[in-house]
Order: sequence, then C-alpha cells, then structure tokens
Amino acid sequence: MMQIADRTVLVTGANRGIGRALVEEALSRGARQVYAGTRVPLPLSDARVTPLTLDVTDAAQIRRAVEQVPSLDLLVNNAGLALYDDLSEAATLQQHLAVNLFGLHEVTRAFLPLLTRSRGAVVNNLSVNAFAPLPLIPAYSVSKAAAFSLTQSLRALLAERGVSVHAVLTGIVDTDMTRDLDAPKASAESVARGIFDGVEKGEEDIFPDPMSASMAQSWRGGAGKALERRYAALAEEVRAARGSVDAAG
Repeated sequence: MMQIADRTVLVTGANRGIGRALVEEALSRGARQVYAGTRVPLPLSDARVTPLTLDVTDAAQIRRAVEQVPSLDLLVNNAGLALYDDLSEAATLQQHLAVNLFGLHEVTRAFLPLLTRSRGAVVNNLSVNAFAPLPLIPAYSVSKAAAFSLTQSLRALLAERGVSVHAVLTGIVDTDMTRDLDAPKASAESVARGIFDGVEKGEEDIFPDPMSASMAQSWRGGAGKALERRYAALAEEVRAARGSVDAAG
C-alpha cells in the first residue's frame, strides 16, 4: 500500500477532467512533487507542480519527460482518447490504440527504471468498458479492454521488481468526453478521490464511482479475477523453475 503524502507523482493527460482532478487531489493529500503531463503547456501556480510537455504517442517527448523527472513513486496513466464511431474505419481504431494502449505502455516502460528504484506503483485509468463495450464508442471500448489485459500482465510481470500495478475501472464521469451522453455521471473530483483511496488501500482493481462500484464485488469474486490470479501464480512457478535450471546449469 502507498500513501500519497510525501510522494512524487506523475499524471498524464493532466490538463482537464480526471487528470486535472488527480493533480489537485494529489496535492491535497500532501504529495511532495506532482508532474503534470500535457500535450500543451499548462499554467499552474503551485510550486509543487511541474508541467511536462508529454504527448504519450510521441517517443521524443516521452524521452525528454524522463530526463526532467529525477525520481518517481507513482505513475498515473490517465491520458486517453474517446471518439464516437461504428468500427467502419480502421484508422479510428488505430488512433484509439495508439493513445489508450501503446501510449500507456510506452510511458510505463520509459519510467519503469525510476519506479523500480522507488518500489513504486503504476495506476492505469481504464473503464468498465473493458468488461463490456459501449456500442456508441466501440473503438474506445476495444482499446480499454486491451489496456486492461496489458495492466493485468504488467501486474504479474512487475511484481518481482516490487512495482505494484493498479487498474482503475471507471463508470461514466462528467468530463468533456461524455458531454453529449445523457446518463448519470460521477464528478471528476470524486473519481480522483476514489482512485487515490484505492491506491492507498492497496486495491489491485479500483472502482472509484457509484456505477463502477456496483460491479466491484462480482468482479473480485468472479471467474475472471480467479483466472488472473491462477495464471499469475503459474507464471511465477515457471519463472522459479527456469531460475533453478539456470542456476544448476
């Protein structure tokens, strides 16, 4: 479990919505330093906040961002894209995957040495659409399902480095992305609080709003989570066996 107080936090997609709320919530919990990653410069007045120009699809910007961050305890992969579509254009699916899957992966990979050094944590802001697609935004749903699988894989793979990996499964949140959707919405501020509450409690899968919380018990006690744990244990057994063979050889 990680307390936010006195920690160094990086939030991608920090210019608005949940990202901006996460920056404010980290500060309210006493974070020592918050790096706010955005595609365009973000005016900020708090001395504890350092803006980073960070387009998660731009390899050069990712490298420069790493050079500006000497240490890191918590990486929050929040940057995301959601466009209405009908899967008729492959380019739209590729656009979602570039941000929501590959961008998340590349940023995590780039900051992993710092997180390994601090025995820190990765928080991936996903969606309940990872469980079932919303047909209004199917490309988004596909990308979030893929990102959820990536998150589960990273969780098992990075455990041996002492890095914890958390999946955030949000419901519908009141942001620019959902402005045209007529449905009950949680506020970005309440979701940010729920995300950091989950991190501080050590929850692997965080359900930070009323809509997603209604699914928490069935997921945590269901076949999917049980299989994830079983596969993680199997992978650990295989790695241990290989290590024994290598040592003997």
